[in-house]
Amino acid sequence: MPIVGHSYTGETAAGAAEAEGIEPEEVKPPEAKPPEAKRGFVLLPRRRVVERSFVWATRCRRLVKDYERYATTLAGCHVVAFVEYMLKQAVILMQSA
Repeated sequence: MPIVGHSYTGETAAGAAEAEGIEPEEVKPPEAKPPEAKRGFVLLPRRRVVERSFVWATRCRRLVKDYERYATTLAGCHVVAFVEYMLKQAVILMQSA
């Protein structure tokens, strides 16, 4: 289930997600009572998962900037990058076993 921020909510995003057959999970800030309400930076529950994925993707030199003409090419490059990362992790796991 894809994790999205509050910017990706609404009818347009819901329609696009439905067209692709996915159900996004919105990450919301924790509810706080008015006297305890925090201002400024608040760490969202699963936001670190998204940020970590962005960091892994930018380790591939080609994905640092968007040079691709077509979105499908860019998506394919992301798939290749994450497959490479998972294979490296599998090798480390197999060597430690």
